[in-house]
Order: sequence, then structure tokens, then C-alpha cells
Amino acid sequence: MRTEDERYRELLERLRHGDCNLQDYELLLTRVVGQPSVSSLRESPWNEAPILAYRNEVRTQLNNKAAVHNAAQLGHQPMVCVAQDTCKGKPIEDPILMKKLLELSDSKTEHLPGLLPFVPGMPVILTQNLAIELGLINGINGIFRQLVYKADSVSIDALSDTFPNNTKYVHQLLYALVEIARSKIECNLETLQPKIVPIPLMEQTFRFDFFDDTGYFRL
Repeated sequence: MRTEDERYRELLERLRHGDCNLQDYELLLTRVVGQPSVSSLRESPWNEAPILAYRNEVRTQLNNKAAVHNAAQLGHQPMVCVAQDTCKGKPIEDPILMKKLLELSDSKTEHLPGLLPFVPGMPVILTQNLAIELGLINGINGIFRQLVYKADSVSIDALSDTFPNNTKYVHQLLYALVEIARSKIECNLETLQPKIVPIPLMEQTFRFDFFDDTGYFRL
């Protein structure tokens, strides 16, 4: 991440070498939320600023809250994709186990969250190399436009208190349509607008230790 603020860039350079001074400290104080210069994260440009979090759980909570807020601001009904967990190739049907898996931190699920909210227009980042030759690489930015899913796979049964009561839960997602301005795709994909790319589902395998009243299980 590059900064065009010369004074802040000099601060970062001194910070690398442990040579920060009082002026650096005073500059950082001006950027603390709640100060006159930054009264709220809901105001521009802070409402679009990246937020660094030390824990995945904090990052996930921030992303969920931002998605719910943006959906309300735009008048959209929140939509949440639900992970389809399996064990030895078979769908998991035990409701208690399903709930436990959906609530796991993505630090324990190979970075795939159990519940993932989407709002049209929200910024997204690719986390895998999909097609290097087309510029669809890990770390590239995009704008989420639409979910494509099986129509009969949507429910309104609440799966988490994090999301409002009118949330739609998508259980069988097919793919997501994302606008990637920096992609190297030179022609429009069939029936899609320029720079719109279908992003497929991801699958990961992970181990999970589960305890209940009857004992201990390892999946």
C-alpha cells in the first residue's frame, strides 16, 4: 500500500528504523477516531479507508457490520452465502454440528467463512490466482455486482444474530459476478457487461474437533 502523504511517508520510514519523534506522535494523534479531524468512520474519506485488524474474528465482524450497514443505506435486502459443509463427501445433517461449523473463525477453515454477506457495489479482493494470464490474480480489487444461485435454495430462516431478520440466506450458490477493471480480458463474456467476471466457488478441506454431551469427535 502506497501513500501520497509526504509527511506520513517520512513517519513510516522512521518507524521502520525505530527513530520516531514527538512530531510523529502528534501526527498520529490527529488520526485517532473521535478527534476533531476524524469525528466518525462513516464520513468521507474514512468510510472507504482500509482497516487493519490483528485478529480474523475482528476483521470478520467489521466486514459483516459494514455489509449490513451498506445494505440498509442502499435499500437492499441483505444476502448471505452459507457454506455447504460435508464430512467424507456426505452433507452434514446434524443441526448442532452445522451451527458449530458455520460459527467457526475462518482462521480454522482455511480462510473460508461459514456465512459470507454480499451487497451489490461492495469492494472485494480476489484471494487466489484464478487466471494469471488474464490478470485475475491474488490481491486484485473488484466490485461485487450479483450473485447467481439456485432459486429454490434461498431461505429466510435466521442462522445468525449478526444479520437482520429480513436477511436472505443462499444455500446453493453457483458463482458471483464481479467487475474487475484491471483484468486483461479483451472481449465481453457472453451475456455479460464489460469487465464482469464470473468467480467460481472455492472448496477447502480442514480438520475440526467437536465436543458434545456424548463425547469427542474429530472431523
